[in-house]
Amino acid sequence: MSSEIEQLLRPALRGRTPYGAPQLDVPVQLNTNESSYPVPAEVVDAVLAELGDELRGLNRYPDREFTHLRTALVDYLEDRSGVSLRPEQIWAGNGSNEVLSHLVQAFGGPERTALGFTPAYSMHPIITETLGTTWVDGQRDRTTFDLTVASALEQARAADPHLVFLCSPNNPTGTALPFDVIEAMLEAAPRAVVVVDEAYAEFARPGTPTALSLVERHPRLVVTRTMSKAFALAGGRLGYLVASPEIIDALRLVRLPYHLSAPTQTIARVSLEHADLLLESVDAIKAQRDRLVTELAAMGLTPVPSDANFVLFGGLADAPATWQALLDDGVLVRDVGIPHHLRVTAGTPEETTRFLGAMAALDPSHLLTKESL
Repeated sequence: MSSEIEQLLRPALRGRTPYGAPQLDVPVQLNTNESSYPVPAEVVDAVLAELGDELRGLNRYPDREFTHLRTALVDYLEDRSGVSLRPEQIWAGNGSNEVLSHLVQAFGGPERTALGFTPAYSMHPIITETLGTTWVDGQRDRTTFDLTVASALEQARAADPHLVFLCSPNNPTGTALPFDVIEAMLEAAPRAVVVVDEAYAEFARPGTPTALSLVERHPRLVVTRTMSKAFALAGGRLGYLVASPEIIDALRLVRLPYHLSAPTQTIARVSLEHADLLLESVDAIKAQRDRLVTELAAMGLTPVPSDANFVLFGGLADAPATWQALLDDGVLVRDVGIPHHLRVTAGTPEETTRFLGAMAALDPSHLLTKESL
């Protein structure tokens, strides 16, 4: 960027770098938590059949309220969670990042603050700060990556935020939050909209609760989800949230007109009609995730038990050097900036085998001894 243009840029954006995980053409891509399984042919055919009718009507704007998609999302969530919901509690956007940005636009802004707990999803502070809201970087336990009730209460009371971001399961650690942390946050931050990011909820281990069951009792609670991960629709760009109808009304004030295209609505709605088929890969992915935890631990590393479709693992002498060594071997994982740690997506059995083989082939100098951990 030229110095002239940089001087025209908002001061808060000067010197920043754009978000972006490496997009490299390598044999094994396990860095962005996408599904390694393609969309089944049956779903592709069903989408194409519906789009054939839809495309003839592209001379008209799409349904601004995405009415049919709302109903499909309610049916899906009620079926999977057992929580009773209403269409007026649903909001959707072009990926969960857009619905997160709507929340910040509506409830953040100048002289307002948002609180999150590091390490967590890196887009939360990026969205917050680029939309003019002050970010407060709360902390998790640096060893276990847990967030306790006592720590959450202390940090929330000190920050007195207008927005709180919680991840469950958390990205990049994969750990889920207990309900008492969420409810403590609602109590300790009485003027805040509390957002629980459940992008990886479908991968949670049995018995892991969803914050959807808390929404009816807490009008300031928002639960965000995505179809990018479990539904293998990263390229479809459909994220959504569940909240009180009053919060949904507030989001209408900031959304761009007709923000969800007709094809996007159709792809998402038809995919939800085939949820059972699309989610068949979830159990296979969870099996590879658990295999990663077991086999990385057997190598002397320290993987974090995960409720998501990825595993964060520590025990590396130099994480960036290990990342590069794996890339040189054709395996792309994610360096999330936590010292001595990398994150790997659970892919197909063949991809997992390829990654574990590349790890086993590393020079021992890449690994810390157990005594050093």
